[in-house]
Amino acid sequence: MDLPDRSLPRRRASVEVLRAEAKDEIAALIHERLREGEDPWDFMEDLPTVDELVVFTLRAEHIEADGGVRPTHARNQRVLRLIAAEYPELTKAVWRLVGQENTHRRWDAVVRVVDRG
Repeated sequence: MDLPDRSLPRRRASVEVLRAEAKDEIAALIHERLREGEDPWDFMEDLPTVDELVVFTLRAEHIEADGGVRPTHARNQRVLRLIAAEYPELTKAVWRLVGQENTHRRWDAVVRVVDRG
């Protein structure tokens, strides 16, 4: 009998609940930025989709379960594939994120920050 992998968090909620939480979070981000006077044309494209935010939340839970150690590229890819296997409804969002390098979105975990000064 295989022992469970202790670095993997147990499934915490249905996709519907996770999506509802993500929608609330995105709505709060939009509201906050609008209150600060930002033009939605300037930031809406930078926000994650609901499913992308759910994937990143689940990824963060995997990182936390692994002691908070930032994953290597290979570990990150495995975690994303685990998320797709555990939550098939998120597969499209996972595959958009798997293997991407230097995307245009600032919130994306694979964006490389360049120190210019």
